[in-house]
Amino acid sequence: MRTYYLNKLSDEEVNGLTKRPAINLEKIFETVQPVLDEIKAAGLQAALKYAKKFDGFEGNEIKVTKEEFDKAEAELAPEIKSALETAYNNIKKFHLNQLPSKYEIETISGVKCSREYRAIENVGLYIPGGSAVLPSTMLMLGVPAKIAGCKRVVVCSPSKNGMINFPLLYAAKLCGVDDFYKIGGAQAIGLLAYGDETIPKVNKILGPGNQYVTAAKLMVSIDMDGCSIDMPAGPSEVLVIADSNANPAFVAADLLSQAEHGIDSQVVLITTTLGMANNIEFELVNQLENLPRKNFAAKALENSFTLISESIDSAIEFSNKYAPEHLIINVKNAESYVSKILNAGSVFLGEYSPESAGDYASGTNHSLPTYGYAKTIGGVTVESFLKSMTVQHLTKEGLKNIATAVETLAETEGLLAHKNAVSIRLK
Repeated sequence: MRTYYLNKLSDEEVNGLTKRPAINLEKIFETVQPVLDEIKAAGLQAALKYAKKFDGFEGNEIKVTKEEFDKAEAELAPEIKSALETAYNNIKKFHLNQLPSKYEIETISGVKCSREYRAIENVGLYIPGGSAVLPSTMLMLGVPAKIAGCKRVVVCSPSKNGMINFPLLYAAKLCGVDDFYKIGGAQAIGLLAYGDETIPKVNKILGPGNQYVTAAKLMVSIDMDGCSIDMPAGPSEVLVIADSNANPAFVAADLLSQAEHGIDSQVVLITTTLGMANNIEFELVNQLENLPRKNFAAKALENSFTLISESIDSAIEFSNKYAPEHLIINVKNAESYVSKILNAGSVFLGEYSPESAGDYASGTNHSLPTYGYAKTIGGVTVESFLKSMTVQHLTKEGLKNIATAVETLAETEGLLAHKNAVSIRLK
């Protein structure tokens, strides 16, 4: 990892460090567009063609059967079931508190306004299944979707040899989701967004994926025949702030836990002394050698860097500019810095709060904004599966009370039909 002294960098250099490794979206769009076009025109038939080409899918039965769900549950190791159940329970507990409440207010006598929430009726969940299958993501998306009350929840994930990973199927069963299809990549996004007579389209797609999935999500979200999406989630990232009290082994383990996601992941370390940075670097080298995915992690570290900061405050100032997906504050009295954190997807405080806890079982959601989007949006919540609507009820007295304001503003804007809709009621 490259090392810089934060106080020696110009504003331009600091801004340069906040930029993620470039992705050639234009080239990816060119690859993805024909796939989406064909699926839009031919539906499942075209989606199957690309599932066979890119996923190695065989056969024509793309939907997971009840027998497959039952087999997964029967054959899955008890310790894996227990771990998934623990994660499910904690995620459910945390997300149940996210259900927003309806409220009503009388803004002026005779004018009552309220805000209500409704579940998105049809949602599609994308679960990655490339170099790593993520049953945890099934829980992170399936639990809030069910809490929100979505009528139809459809899942897509690529199969291996025509099979879906047993832990993933058991996670889906825990969530009460059985509408599951063995398809991944841009072809899965196209199938969810456009649908056909056998698999109706969804209204919103949620879930992370590789650059082709991300590109497909962006493209269907701007197509009038497509659907909305949660966020353009890019490669995973973590920023760790560590002071002289931090355990170098803990910090290195946190950095590697994100680096192993893929070669395009990015990890950032900010510490207060060069000595601590060197100790962490030593731990990185040692721990890296024992990782099955060390090739992925080593490549990710090449895109990553260390900053030496004069203070924790200046470290947090940089973090707010970077807006990390995951932010770990491994410093003394970490809780005292929370109010200064402005931009982060999920925050982990203290030496015993590894990012892995949030990835799996603490209860918070791991589907989070990357690439700096934490400056404007948060991660997936129950509200991601809801939409709000406002309701108003006016009595005749209420209309009289705001008539002058409405008529004057309508006339000011030159919209006389708007004015007349009030005036005709009061004549």
